[in-house]
Amino acid sequence: MPVATAWDALLDPAVLVRSIPGCSRLEATGEHAYAMTVTAGVAAIKGTYDGSCSLTDLVEHRSLVMKLSGAGAPGTVDATVAVSFEDLGAEGTRVSYDADATVGGMVGGVGQRMLTSVSKRMAAEFFGNVARPAGPADAAAAVPSEPGVFTPPARSSSLSSQDDFLKGIAVGAGLVLLGVLAGSRLGRRR
Repeated sequence: MPVATAWDALLDPAVLVRSIPGCSRLEATGEHAYAMTVTAGVAAIKGTYDGSCSLTDLVEHRSLVMKLSGAGAPGTVDATVAVSFEDLGAEGTRVSYDADATVGGMVGGVGQRMLTSVSKRMAAEFFGNVARPAGPADAAAAVPSEPGVFTPPARSSSLSSQDDFLKGIAVGAGLVLLGVLAGSRLGRRR
């Protein structure tokens, strides 16, 4: 995917709401700022988190910083993710990220290996979903049901093989943005 397309996708709330694992609501609260609701789980610790996401330090087609925070019954997460874009010409775009997160509550008690494993699966699902072309159901989500409120599209019972593959390798959750970052406090991925 060309760098301009990747950049535009990560700034598009309709793409974000369908791409963030477990995201049921993404509401614009300002320019590049959102309130969100995500259902996520790590091992037996599952829950619904309300949080916020903001995109700052935007350098078009090159980099941005994503700041996230969330709280739910299982715990809290505060994270900062530096995202960079590298144009590879005909090969597409390399999107790299470096994340730091602080986790509290029961989620913080989950072992490092478990958090890292879940965060890797969620990152794979998130970026796979961003790269996936929008289908007919996704087009309906492109128009918010209320001004500034985006909800994920309804999924049909028959998934494409690409969706099946992504779900197979990326079963987990979005606390991406909130949950991906939970494991990132102990391990970094580029």
